[in-house]
Amino acid sequence: MTEQPQTTQALAATEANTGQAFTEAATPAEQPPADQPPPKDRRVLRAVLRWTATLTVFAALGAATAYGITRTERTDVPGLATEPDGRWPYPEISAAPLPAGTPGPLDPENRAGRHYADLRALLLPAPGGAEDDKALRGTDGWLAEKEFLKVFLSREDRDEAGQLLTDYGLRHIAARGWTTEDGTRTGIYLLQFDTATVAEEVLRDVTEYNSPAYAARGAAEVEFDGGYPTDARVSGVSRFAYDEVKPYGAAHVRQAYLGAGDVVALVVQSRKGTAAAVPFQQTVALQSQLLG
Repeated sequence: MTEQPQTTQALAATEANTGQAFTEAATPAEQPPADQPPPKDRRVLRAVLRWTATLTVFAALGAATAYGITRTERTDVPGLATEPDGRWPYPEISAAPLPAGTPGPLDPENRAGRHYADLRALLLPAPGGAEDDKALRGTDGWLAEKEFLKVFLSREDRDEAGQLLTDYGLRHIAARGWTTEDGTRTGIYLLQFDTATVAEEVLRDVTEYNSPAYAARGAAEVEFDGGYPTDARVSGVSRFAYDEVKPYGAAHVRQAYLGAGDVVALVVQSRKGTAAAVPFQQTVALQSQLLG
């Protein structure tokens, strides 16, 4: 499934903070069917509506996924010298070092698509001024599966998602979360499996045509995020972004599933009132680069 082109302002905001321009060509967004089935039929039609797109592993890495990612300052980008654009002040970011002699996850020699770097080192750091969510630290940096499953709304979804992870042989979960000064809460979860093929199957099972298979807490009704910039893609990383349907609940929830090699990632942001699009897109893009 492809997405709608971005606005010039949103693309500039994302490019400025990732340290390079994303160059993948934008393509028209696929529209959901006109006759949308009622929510109660979601499970029955899951097999029909599920994404059929497979995870694409590129033969060579471009500049967007190089093993050194730096943050460009606003004053380094024309047109962004003075006007605020809503981006968060992330620290300088660099990819985790690989053990000697091991390939990157998208290297053509890495047939299993494994991340040989420590999964915990692949988590995006919190932006400046944010308060750390200690509950997501887990034990030695590993989050228990039962703690991850709390991200889902219903007990039925939690039970089904838990069985899915067991069936596919989940290895580890690394997580990080924070709350910014404006009250926006962020949670990032990295789930690692044995191979890219397994992770691809998991990604297909947790993402449907226009909504995730399992509703996140606070977001019972969501839709495909048609406003997400298409050109902000990171080569070799699949992305499925969703936005909560109005009227929002206690908080507005945005979420995105990512697939890169043997890892499936979930990024969730929520805020009372409205969760801004720019920091969500910025966070997803930076986390994608660290995984690619």
